[in-house]
Amino acid sequence: MTVHFIGAGPGAADLITVRGQRIIGRSPVCLYAGSLVPAELLAMCPEGAEIVDTARLSLDEITDRLIAADRAGLDVARLHSGDPSIYSAVAEQARRLDAAGVGYEIVPGVPAFTAAAAALGRELTVPGVSQSIVLTRVSTLSTAMPPGEDLVTLGASGATLVIHLAAHRIDQVAEELRAPYGGDCPVAVVAFASRPDEIILRGTVDSIAAQVHAAGVTKTAVIIVGRVLSAEGFPDSYLYSASRRRTDH
Repeated sequence: MTVHFIGAGPGAADLITVRGQRIIGRSPVCLYAGSLVPAELLAMCPEGAEIVDTARLSLDEITDRLIAADRAGLDVARLHSGDPSIYSAVAEQARRLDAAGVGYEIVPGVPAFTAAAAALGRELTVPGVSQSIVLTRVSTLSTAMPPGEDLVTLGASGATLVIHLAAHRIDQVAEELRAPYGGDCPVAVVAFASRPDEIILRGTVDSIAAQVHAAGVTKTAVIIVGRVLSAEGFPDSYLYSASRRRTDH
């Protein structure tokens, strides 16, 4: 039997992968990450499935349930919002499953930042403007940032910066972004990306904080910073250039 860590996507139920949907539909046990996982996905569980909201459970309580299901010979769909590769706490759970000898697999999902970029109608890597994306967050009481991963240092490259879990500290974020990007640099904040209550805010380093406060956005949002958000007149990529030599292979 297997524990399946499944990326449930950014919010819209139809952004689950086909693989993830099939696993949910055949797993007799489903653990999901509270309100971050749409109810429509839970409706895909087979009749009689055990469905557990993990929002109020500790890490040990969650992994105990995963291990117990495995011992009982039951497959588990463990749903996390977005994609399990970032800010999902999958690493801690997987470490405990390894110690218990429980097998697992990770099923990718659509991350929140790509849903946000889609909502903005923007590519985050534009020729001649930015070819790099930095995914990061800010320090909190529960999770400190490692040395050298502060916004000023990361922003020094000028790359497109995507900041998770930081909307509640937008004033601090804007202050730290001012030095590396400049006050006129475009910034967008997308909350609840892909959901019916999606909120899109567009501004600059200097103006975005006021918009975030006015909209009451404090969580479930990503902050995107960079010149790609207003890029115009950039060169076409070589990928589809008429001058590129093409073959049949």
